[in-house]
Amino acid sequence: MERNGNRLDALDVELITRLRDEPRIGVLELSRRVGVARATVQARLRRLEDAGVVTGYGPDIGLGAAGYPVQAFVTLEIAQGALSQLTKELEEFPEVLEAWATTGVGDVLCRVAAASHEELQALLIALHHSSTVARSVSVVVLSEVVPFRTLPLLAKSVGPPGRDDPARRG
Repeated sequence: MERNGNRLDALDVELITRLRDEPRIGVLELSRRVGVARATVQARLRRLEDAGVVTGYGPDIGLGAAGYPVQAFVTLEIAQGALSQLTKELEEFPEVLEAWATTGVGDVLCRVAAASHEELQALLIALHHSSTVARSVSVVVLSEVVPFRTLPLLAKSVGPPGRDDPARRG
């Protein structure tokens, strides 16, 4: 499923789109809606899962509705060679939703959530007190402008699947 190797085709993107829109749809109904055999859908989904393209079918969570309306992005500058130790420390904070090693001024960028500004402040203080963190800079999220999305990127290079697509025959 690498971009230069086995690229996604229009059927892959259509399956992913329909699963994203209706994550509880069954394989039989999915095959009916896209007009291909159930075995084709099962094989495609298995291939997408095995390649790591489809990583799960869990529900999306509205953090604000779940009681965590305060989010921030935190850039951490860390001690040289301390990424492994910091990773372990970050995993201990349930408020750390995700973190990436980055280039540029900071070494790690985290997305965090909290129930209140006071809880966010306590988290930021705790992160800054880590022996691996030299400096931190936080940016509080005011509102979501573009929600996390992948489908426009996936669909960018494929057109809509045609009825003459060989996958639709079997």
